[in-house]
Amino acid sequence: MNSDSPRSSVPAGAALYIAVVQFLFVTTWTLYVLFLPRLLESAGLSAAWTPWVLLLDQVVFLVADVASGVFADRVQRTLGRIGPWIVGATAVSCVAFLLLPHAVRLGGAAPLLALGLTVVWTLTSSALRAPPWVLLGKYAARPALPWLNALTLVGLAAGGATAPFLGVVLRDVDPRLPFAISSLTLLAATASIIHLERSLARRSTAAATATAPTPAQAPRVLDARHTAWMVGILMLATAFQSHVSLNAAAQYLRFVRPAALEGLMPLFWVGFGVAMVAGGALCRRHGALALMASAALVGAGSALTAANAGSLPLLIAAQIVAGAAWGGMLVAMFSSAADLGRSGREGLALGTMFAMLALAAIARIGAVLAGWPTSAAMAPAMAWLPVTLWGAGGVLIGLLARRATWPRSPSGR
Repeated sequence: MNSDSPRSSVPAGAALYIAVVQFLFVTTWTLYVLFLPRLLESAGLSAAWTPWVLLLDQVVFLVADVASGVFADRVQRTLGRIGPWIVGATAVSCVAFLLLPHAVRLGGAAPLLALGLTVVWTLTSSALRAPPWVLLGKYAARPALPWLNALTLVGLAAGGATAPFLGVVLRDVDPRLPFAISSLTLLAATASIIHLERSLARRSTAAATATAPTPAQAPRVLDARHTAWMVGILMLATAFQSHVSLNAAAQYLRFVRPAALEGLMPLFWVGFGVAMVAGGALCRRHGALALMASAALVGAGSALTAANAGSLPLLIAAQIVAGAAWGGMLVAMFSSAADLGRSGREGLALGTMFAMLALAAIARIGAVLAGWPTSAAMAPAMAWLPVTLWGAGGVLIGLLARRATWPRSPSGR
């Protein structure tokens, strides 16, 4: 039996639990984006402010993700427990989210109060981005991390796949009801993190101590390699944003009516979910950076095929492959972050990774505000953007993969 098995078997249930929390978090975010125009109008503001508020949210995430990751590292070193902090921040986040649809009905104070609640919600919800992966990495055996990351990312896939259906089902619902249900459900689910962390600590402390790397083995964080890694992730994430959020609907509309999009848009996330099965194994066998680079090149090819597809079946196949490629990239991102930040700096590495994802979302919202997706002059550039960024990002990450000094998880063989 693998010597890591006692320790790797413990967090498998934890990974599935965190996947559920991530699914609920993504669902909460989907509800927020869905109802935001209506909430702004209820507060006396124009719905045209929607992209600017979303832009503000991502700027807050950009800063808060790094701060929460660093704070998670510090709490882990000083107190040995990050679960209570995650639950406390989530409680504040859920209360702010719960109050948001009520605050917009308070007359003249509504705009300022609603904006304040939005900032509080975004700021505190960063506790559900990097820190849960820090918790998972603290007790998981290194060879098991790619597989556990894959299990956890299933929650993101499920959340992304259900987003179009939520938009249809809840289109005419009073936002107070879904906001209340989602916030209370998320809080109830997150509250169990404290019990989960205590259980993992009781069952895995001895093995964790035996296998933890010494400080001398820890790689440097925020050096030139880390910066190049961040740039690569930014390129891959921006390609994802442009492919899914800016190009996919228009590509489908070449062949179908708008009503069909709700059934077609989730196909990307179907491919993403399927890739989770193989992504963990491939990451462990070939290394996180090698998988990320290879998946990025596959993504570039699928984006090129989607942009030039001459039939709906070919477009569907290209979108599913693109989703699978993004799934491989994301599993590799989380695993490489764990490698980069091992020995107590996982939060910083994961926080900078999430910050790059937020920066990519900022770029996508900026493109929408600039009118690029609807500009005929920009159409060729928009079609080539994900192809170019996935291709160039894959090459950059591939060059990093060739550096023997980059930290790599043990194979576990």
